[in-house]
Amino acid sequence: MTKLALITGASGGIGQSISEKLAQNGYDLLLHYHTNEQAAAALAERLSHTYGIHAEIIHGDLSDPGGAKAVSASIGGRALDGIVLNSGQSFRGLVTDMTDEAVQDMVQLHVSSPFLLTRNLLPAMIRKKSGAIVAVSSIWGETGASCEVLYSMTKGAQNVFVKALAKELAPSGIRVNAVSPGAVKTRMMGSFSKEEEEMIADEIPMGRLAEAEEVADAVLFLLSAKASYITGQILSVNGGWHC
Repeated sequence: MTKLALITGASGGIGQSISEKLAQNGYDLLLHYHTNEQAAAALAERLSHTYGIHAEIIHGDLSDPGGAKAVSASIGGRALDGIVLNSGQSFRGLVTDMTDEAVQDMVQLHVSSPFLLTRNLLPAMIRKKSGAIVAVSSIWGETGASCEVLYSMTKGAQNVFVKALAKELAPSGIRVNAVSPGAVKTRMMGSFSKEEEEMIADEIPMGRLAEAEEVADAVLFLLSAKASYITGQILSVNGGWHC
């Protein structure tokens, strides 16, 4: 039987790699996007054509309080086999520079909306007593980062959400884990100069940034039966950085 997975933030670098990896493994896909409809539509078309799976796009602004409800409504009562909570954005700056609006948007995007979306989609998964949820967190949710305090706070909250929810859902046969990437070659690194990227790579024991596909491989593993006895874990994909 074909499995169905939702990927939030599917049009971004990591989201596209996760979508491709799941399509390669026969998943039908619900590809969520916020602003980049063209990229999401092109991704859905390419994956459907290449792998013979069904892929549809779903719009929603998860930084808005009504975003989770809108995405849930688009999914309807369909029972998912996998949920990948991947939507996110970084925010660099001093705590004293953060506006109230920026704080509210980041907390909504990384904490409140994933919670509400998961809550809305869980009843169908609980009824069939199977499924897996993977959040894409961040190394800064584990260690914290100066000038990324807000982002670190929200990612740390995601990690605790994963651990608590895993305990609650284990009796229902649903596993919950997170992948915690370090520095990854995506557009999110676009605010760094080439020299700054090289300095970061020099700090990483493996001497390079991660590829988005390496993060996607970790997500696929945690969704798969190969991780059938793994739940409540934060899997770091960081090349030994801050480990």
